[in-house]
Amino acid sequence: MSVNVSELVLNICKKAKEASYILARLPAETKNRALYNMADALEEHAEEILEANRRDVEASRVRGVKEALIDRLILNKSRISKMAQCLREVAELPDPVGEIVKTWVRPNGLIIGQIRVPLGVVAVIYESRPDVTSDAAGICIKSGNSVILRGGSDAINSNITIGRILSEAAVKSGIPDGAIQVVPVTDRSAAIELMKMRDYVDVLIPRGGADLIKAVIENAKVPVIETGTGNCHIYVESDADLDMAIKVIINAKCQRPGTCNAAEKLLVHRDVAQTFLPKVIDALRNHGVEVRGCEETRKIVPDVKPATEEDWYTEYLDLIIGIKVVSSLDEAIAHINKYGTKHSDAIITSDFNKALRFIRDVDSAAVYWNASTRFTDGNQYGLGAEIGISTQKLHARGPMSIQHLTSIKYFVIGRGHIRE
Repeated sequence: MSVNVSELVLNICKKAKEASYILARLPAETKNRALYNMADALEEHAEEILEANRRDVEASRVRGVKEALIDRLILNKSRISKMAQCLREVAELPDPVGEIVKTWVRPNGLIIGQIRVPLGVVAVIYESRPDVTSDAAGICIKSGNSVILRGGSDAINSNITIGRILSEAAVKSGIPDGAIQVVPVTDRSAAIELMKMRDYVDVLIPRGGADLIKAVIENAKVPVIETGTGNCHIYVESDADLDMAIKVIINAKCQRPGTCNAAEKLLVHRDVAQTFLPKVIDALRNHGVEVRGCEETRKIVPDVKPATEEDWYTEYLDLIIGIKVVSSLDEAIAHINKYGTKHSDAIITSDFNKALRFIRDVDSAAVYWNASTRFTDGNQYGLGAEIGISTQKLHARGPMSIQHLTSIKYFVIGRGHIRE
């Protein structure tokens, strides 16, 4: 039976909007109880989720999807337990809804204040990662927002299963039906329809590669919080602890190369390049990494593949890294600001002033000193979970959690005041 995609998406949006009015008024106790029950439900239904996930993984392998991207798709009991734990951590966070941000009194006696309120209906369009279904649902429930989840075709079975389990547990806990919904079709037209639902959707958050982000920006009628691709850099200064640098680089590149916070480029100061490059390239190759380098890198290690101009812009999402030798901190910062994606970038140095300059001048959402870029994550920042990593500058920047899915409303208290 054919599905009328426009009607399907419209009905989902209407249901989410109706639920959002109820959800916005719910007390923290109800939302927290729902989050704990949602976490329990994930673990209780782990086998059902894993069976759905196996179908998605098998289909992706048949299509020839590269293993670094399949790693983002795969679930196991450990990852399901982590999803559940993230929901419990979100439940433990202070409820942002109703928080009085500040108040002040005008000379005429009027009391002006700001109070935190939910955005309303949050739509998330994302690729591959089924844990996003759980994280986004939890963050939205805690912040008093309905959520519409439109995942990619790679994870359709996983997403539908997780979404149903979470929704059923939430409704049993007092959350309105329609607060958590997964778009159950993979047609691209469903995503396009969702992007146009300005009367029902208050904000749209895309999570995925450059093509998805571009499609959303070009087609959306709904306000968008842009999450970006991760062409992340690590810069090794001349005074760096080189052993520590290798440890950080291997973690940032190799732990999970298919993630947006994995390091894609390595910049090395010329003064340590002769000593450092052979060691770090050997370490990278021992972890299966293909190395591409500038001319100066290839003079030091001749069998490195030549890097092209396109390489400096590329987010590989794979066991590939580009290496460039630079002459100064200024050159490193300029390179990152030109070729980077404003996501996560790191400096390895023992000099406080150099680190401070890097932190101040690199135009990225997260900047690191002597640490792996892999820490750019809501859970790692103590936010419980994240709904995405914003690389824009309006409203939110960096990992977004519950407080970023609220807005400010003014309230004004008078005693019969009238304006003269």
